[in-house]
Amino acid sequence: MSSKAIVTPQAPDGATFEIYLAWSDCTLKVEANQTALQVLLEAGVAISPGCLTGGCGECATAYVEGDMIHKDTCLNAADRQRLFCPCVSRARTRIVIAE
Repeated sequence: MSSKAIVTPQAPDGATFEIYLAWSDCTLKVEANQTALQVLLEAGVAISPGCLTGGCGECATAYVEGDMIHKDTCLNAADRQRLFCPCVSRARTRIVIAE
């Protein structure tokens, strides 16, 4: 009998992922043809859209959990540990937004 590590599957870039809104106990699904920004705005989350290209940081949103695929050009490495730009960035796993 061999022991094998259990691996949690990760979504490839462009795949569907989930955003969990901790304050409302609500899970949102971001489809491959949507941006996280679109889904968050449709859910009523107050975010200023900005440039929609990941260049300005206006929509930068704090997250507390998740493996992000950062596609912006405005956040530095330290910022990316706690912020993402939902206009262009995606996630490999479910992400959690606390506020």
